[in-house]
Amino acid sequence: MAKRIDLYSMTEKELCSLAETMGEKAFRGKQLFNWLYSGAGSFDDMTNLSKGFRGALEENCSMCLPTVARKQVSVDGTVKYAFRLSDGEVIESVVMSYHHGHTICLSTQAGCNMGCRFCASAIGGKTRDLSCGEIMGQILAAQKDLSVRIGNIVFMGMGEPLDNLEQVLKFMEIATCEKGLNIGYRHFTLSTCGLCDKIVLLAEEKLPINLAVSVHSPFDSQRSEMMPVNKKYPLAKLVDALKVYQAATGRRITVEYALNKGSNDSVEHAKELMRLFGGLLYHVNVIPINNAREGFYKSGREAVKKFVDYLTGQGVSATVRRELGADISAACGQLKHQVEKS
Repeated sequence: MAKRIDLYSMTEKELCSLAETMGEKAFRGKQLFNWLYSGAGSFDDMTNLSKGFRGALEENCSMCLPTVARKQVSVDGTVKYAFRLSDGEVIESVVMSYHHGHTICLSTQAGCNMGCRFCASAIGGKTRDLSCGEIMGQILAAQKDLSVRIGNIVFMGMGEPLDNLEQVLKFMEIATCEKGLNIGYRHFTLSTCGLCDKIVLLAEEKLPINLAVSVHSPFDSQRSEMMPVNKKYPLAKLVDALKVYQAATGRRITVEYALNKGSNDSVEHAKELMRLFGGLLYHVNVIPINNAREGFYKSGREAVKKFVDYLTGQGVSATVRRELGADISAACGQLKHQVEKS
């Protein structure tokens, strides 16, 4: 049986071409695109398309969203989903509510090959990349379930976004389209563990998105123990790639820094972090680490305050990430493994 065409993986231009291959005028593809992102639940809902075209779409195409395998709701309003894809793979998404609206944390891969020791997503490695449509499906399914509009997107779920760059870029192209999700590029944050070659490729796109880089230690030996990617792309190479990115985009870099009790939370680490990123415009996002893996424990409040106060006292922009969903294991990978074990 031939594989169905995933309509959520197609741009408006591609849908126009599809319409023509099915014997329709190109503008029918624009109508189809509009239906996909205005809440059509089936092809029968697309009343301005001919019955013949709708029948052909039904026979050859798919507009299926992922199903909810498990859902958890935090006391703070954070909602975590374990979504099951068409082939049975389970991925995670988290919807967070802020005063300015709703933000979704999206997965870009089923699992992850980066092997960061503190991250539950790394358990078992990567199964496969997600398609553009599977990335899109997470936000559409969440919006439908919650009856809200999501206006901010962070690629901080399962997987390394830059390891699936082609599909992530295509997703953003569709999501920013006025008749798509109509979300501006400045409302996207892409978090990477530091794939330098892909950071340079992303720089060539000159997109005004927010780039966040997981650092977690300013010392190569320690960072390599925490994040194997550092062995291929050590900190000096990472900084060089970020300089290329910043020169191309003019965008401030967010340095993600998860504090591990008694390990990387000293003032000496803060000093070296400043030295390392001194040639960049950057903000340090200090993260209270999740106790998801053995050997990683959240730093105490006093240590967190001392670390942040040192940075801000030296004129560095630094804040502590607001903790959301702590009571529902909102860290990446945790709910997926609960579902797979059940």
